[in-house]
Amino acid sequence: QVQLVESGGGLVQPGGSLRLSCAASGSIFRINTMGWYRQAPGKQRELVTSITKGGITNYADSVKGRFSISRDNAKNTVYLQMNSLNPEDTAIYYCNTMPPRDDWGQGTQVTVSS
Repeated sequence: QVQLVESGGGLVQPGGSLRLSCAASGSIFRINTMGWYRQAPGKQRELVTSITKGGITNYADSVKGRFSISRDNAKNTVYLQMNSLNPEDTAIYYCNTMPPRDDWGQGTQVTVSS
């Protein structure tokens, strides 16, 4: 069974930073592009950023210049460094392959509020 375990979320003030981590099963991590997705209250889940096995990255316009995705292939882990957070970034953040598999982890809540 594929496992995706996200962590690192929390409550942060506007302008603050957080670093999310996602530990993935080796069977999917090694061969796939990985992505971070988010779902804000009342909205559909959206792709925020992705990274190929070779390290090529893409970002949604809304996070470009503020978020940075990276991966450690030896640890089967993908990271999301989030800087200059604003309230519009409040959401549950998930990692998955890109395109996503049907299996999703529990996500990690990020709340940006003063």
